[in-house]
Amino acid sequence: MTDRTLNFSAGPGVLPLPVLEEAQRDLISLPGVGASPLEVSHRAPWFRSVIDEAEANLRHLLAIPETHRVAFCQGGATQQFSMVAMNLLRGAGRPAEYAVTGAWGTKALAEARKEGDADAIWSGVDGGFVTVPSPSELGHSCSADAAYLHITTNETIQGVEFPVDPQAPDGVPLVADMSSDFCSRPVNVGRYGLIYAGAQKNTGPAGVTVAIVRDDVLTRIPDSLPTMLDYRTFTENGSMYNTPPVFSIYVLMLVTRWLRDEVGGLDAQRTINREKAALVYGAIDASEGFYRGHALPEARSLMNITWRLPSGALERAFVAEAADAGMVELKGHRSVGGIRASLYNAMPPEGARALADFMRSFAARRA
Repeated sequence: MTDRTLNFSAGPGVLPLPVLEEAQRDLISLPGVGASPLEVSHRAPWFRSVIDEAEANLRHLLAIPETHRVAFCQGGATQQFSMVAMNLLRGAGRPAEYAVTGAWGTKALAEARKEGDADAIWSGVDGGFVTVPSPSELGHSCSADAAYLHITTNETIQGVEFPVDPQAPDGVPLVADMSSDFCSRPVNVGRYGLIYAGAQKNTGPAGVTVAIVRDDVLTRIPDSLPTMLDYRTFTENGSMYNTPPVFSIYVLMLVTRWLRDEVGGLDAQRTINREKAALVYGAIDASEGFYRGHALPEARSLMNITWRLPSGALERAFVAEAADAGMVELKGHRSVGGIRASLYNAMPPEGARALADFMRSFAARRA
């Protein structure tokens, strides 16, 4: 498909070409079904097989233990900001604690404060959100009686990422928004009480959000919640209490199958992602200050690389010339400006290499 650009969008992000081709083949009529995946009832046997495989693929890729339930929700991570607090903070009698490492952690904390007491035990705001706390720093900051400890593993706007899984004190559920690095690398799921992730970065299109909830966390949920804002509604009804986002889950199933069978799992995907990020960060570091990376090296995101140029005019020229070269969605988030390249799983290494080559060429012409 010669008219496809290299899409560096932060979300919805690029999808694997084999997945798009299979969805295209099936779009009019699924083999043996005679209807489009956009039309099939969520109660039909076909969709039962889809949602079962989607969960099985996630369990295989992430080595999800039997102590955790998988739920397919709607509303994106933004709805999860509220759901987390409603389920785990309401009636808890003790505050929730948040490590605020960027824009999305800030929003998550603001939503939690509408539900109850929530404190920022670590914040990078004064430093401009350029790093994350170390595991020991975070563990020592968290109270042993917190309702839960919330982190954002990867901040898409600032481009900072937790390089390893942190640890909460015993008895404190560790809650993580993994929307933008979900399934990009192995994760010690057993360490987390709750993981949630909008699919539209690494595992599918917009419309479905994966929640992985540990059994003991489910027992803490109060009975006063609205039905569709209670995690138990999803875990006790196979995510089909009402009509789920059928097509989005179908594509998620295809993407996780691709990760399992064609990529070879999350260890292999992490290696690929590190190689891609190294190409772009290498171009930044070799530019002698023409490109200025936002994140400190120890907290650099593999998914969202953010940097500035010497002037706004040069940044606008960079985005325009890159688009002319077939590389799109490189403009930084409107709240911070600059340049942002999202290197999600489906971005091929050739795309990162093309971007790095363009960066060197642009710097040679404009420095």
